[in-house]
Amino acid sequence: MKSKLFKTLALGLIAVSLWSCKKEETRTVSNVTAAGTLTASTSALNLVQANGALPATTLTYPLATSSGYVVPVSTTLQFALKGTNFATPKEVVVTTKSYAPTITEVNNMILAFGGVVGKPAEVEVRLKSGAAVNDLTYSNVVTLTATPYLASAWIYAPGAYQGWNPSTADSLISISSNGVYTGMIAYTTGNLEFKITPAKKWDVAYGDAGGGKISSSAGDNLKSPDAIVKQVTVDLNKNTIVFGTPNEWSIIGDATPGGWNNDTDMKGVNDGKFTVYSIKTTLGVGEFKFRFGHAWDVNLGGGATLTTGGDNIKVTAAGTYTITLTVIKTGDKVTGGTYTIVKN
Repeated sequence: MKSKLFKTLALGLIAVSLWSCKKEETRTVSNVTAAGTLTASTSALNLVQANGALPATTLTYPLATSSGYVVPVSTTLQFALKGTNFATPKEVVVTTKSYAPTITEVNNMILAFGGVVGKPAEVEVRLKSGAAVNDLTYSNVVTLTATPYLASAWIYAPGAYQGWNPSTADSLISISSNGVYTGMIAYTTGNLEFKITPAKKWDVAYGDAGGGKISSSAGDNLKSPDAIVKQVTVDLNKNTIVFGTPNEWSIIGDATPGGWNNDTDMKGVNDGKFTVYSIKTTLGVGEFKFRFGHAWDVNLGGGATLTTGGDNIKVTAAGTYTITLTVIKTGDKVTGGTYTIVKN
């Protein structure tokens, strides 16, 4: 009798346990909707700087939801250049069923992706939805086409190299007006100090705050580490300054200070077009060529009209010269150029 009672109690406990597990199992089930269909009001975008605050297009989509045991879910729009397979997309988390990026936002995004001003670009957009990184779903891909425009801003670098005159100082450019400015400055021996001004006047001037930092309240001048052409990058979002070596156009040859083994960098005009470069330097009797990126893949030579891979340019009299190079491009490809060389 006791044995039968114990068996009955044991079976009852097992049943209760199984019922509890089942109940708990049911309670923790969550159903998350898959990413829905993404649509765009227009896919051919007309980017005009004067209309920068207006919507470029309107994207519509359903938001991700969960039912049953409710868990947090998110809906994210991913943007990427066509052909990159969304390897490093720009992401925008959305909480409403439509998103209308402005013309300025789309233009800046394309430029940040490496798009070229005046050249049509294709941007792919998709929806990413889900509750966890291992349980994400993606929508259809919508392709937007647009031609970015030059939306630049400038700051200035008056200093000893040009007589401390803000009105004629070299500029640093921010192609997409994102607060990060860069450009090339030709520093000379004994003339390394300068400041940064937002306008061509001394009302506000950034000086050296130490440790690669700049400040409008710092009195000390900024100083280039070398008396050569330097690539200067100023981030006014973080108030930082970085000096680098340009990796654009240079002269090389036995007529130049560096011979055939070392490039002498030219200074680019900081206008955002990247087509005009110049340098004032000493030349000896000999020959030289122009080349890009400190490599021979792209080089120019020949007569007054330069050709890719053209002959060496001869210098018949030693002296100090000002050399100006104008690069000719077809799309992104360098197809030739012109140059002037004036003895000072």
